[in-house]
Amino acid sequence: MHDDPLSMTFAALADPTRRAILARLTLGEASVLELAEPFDMTLPAVSKHLKVLERAGLITRSREAQWRPCKLEAEPLKAVDGWIEPYRRHWQRSFDRLDNYLTELQRGNPDADRN
Repeated sequence: MHDDPLSMTFAALADPTRRAILARLTLGEASVLELAEPFDMTLPAVSKHLKVLERAGLITRSREAQWRPCKLEAEPLKAVDGWIEPYRRHWQRSFDRLDNYLTELQRGNPDADRN
């Protein structure tokens, strides 16, 4: 696995179980048991997923007596958003051109610019 933060974040997000765990953590801190509840897997398997998320900086785990709550750390997702932004702008320009073309067609202009 690559050591750069963006690659680690994408690797962590590649698994649907880890994405579901992150989605649950948007509601607030949760224990490993609470996070494991909806999954048909062992606690050690859930812990492995949590370690991947922790290495990517997407969660932190603290210790409060016997309870080890996990907490979402969304900062690494800003890098993902920054990486995706140029593609989002590209798609938006493409949709805008398509919208303009369809508007021209609706107006009855068969020679609408298709660029």
